[in-house]
Amino acid sequence: MSPLYLGVLYVFVSAAGFGVMSIFAVYAYGAGVSVSTLLFLRFLFASVLFFGWLAWRKESFRINRKQALSLFCLGGIMYTLQSLSFFSAVQYIPTSMAALLLYTFPVFVAILSYFVDKEKLRKKTIIAMLISLVGLGMVLGLSFGGIQPLGVGLALLAALFYSVYIVTGNRVVKGLSPFVTSAYISLFASMSTFLVAQKDGGVDLSFGVQGWWALGGIVIFSTVVAISTFFRGLQLIGSTKASVLSTLEPVVTFACSALLLGESFNWLQLLGGAAVLSGAVLIVSGKEEAAGQAESARTSVS
Repeated sequence: MSPLYLGVLYVFVSAAGFGVMSIFAVYAYGAGVSVSTLLFLRFLFASVLFFGWLAWRKESFRINRKQALSLFCLGGIMYTLQSLSFFSAVQYIPTSMAALLLYTFPVFVAILSYFVDKEKLRKKTIIAMLISLVGLGMVLGLSFGGIQPLGVGLALLAALFYSVYIVTGNRVVKGLSPFVTSAYISLFASMSTFLVAQKDGGVDLSFGVQGWWALGGIVIFSTVVAISTFFRGLQLIGSTKASVLSTLEPVVTFACSALLLGESFNWLQLLGGAAVLSGAVLIVSGKEEAAGQAESARTSVS
């Protein structure tokens, strides 16, 4: 399989893992798990699994001071700030609106990548991003009544933090194993979320067995698998393409909600899901087309 399609596959697996996280979270909250405790345990157990995997494979997880600082910024600052901003936003605006505003991050990623990584903004990429965002609006079923500016600002701030996280990650992962990257990001995120949990009254482990099963699903599928495959895909296809393809995540969420929680959706939402996938296809074809043009140019020069 070519690096392009392999990268796309990795990002889709990552999106599916992140997409089912909210389903697991519903069961966890039903068992009495608090948000801060869930976040802390998620990253704590994930870091243990990542480092355990590295030790089992006898893969070195040594990093230099510069890499440690970069990974701390990714996990301990950006990932934490993104989560706090988003979950604060839903206190002021509908969750569907917050989710759509969060998924404006591909726009920020494309702009940042243009200046930081010198990635060319192709017309096809811009159109694909717009199609994906419109599709997300249809899938999420927005209601624009009673908008509170603070909530909108927090959601956009979450999108900005996430875009910086992705673009920075694209630079940091070069030369590092995705598992090493994921291990340290999870470790540093667990440290930050532990402090958040302390502010909320401490880590509360007095929840039922269902909560532990749900937590296990979040740790394995929505963290270990999702994070590692995303960074691997990031290495293969770049930050802009990976971020747009990741918009498959809410489609997975809606599908799983229908199957497991009995939620129903209208034709407009299904059409929106198709639009998201269409945008992803355009990104892939645009990447392949650009690679073909570059190869043709090199052949003609030689």
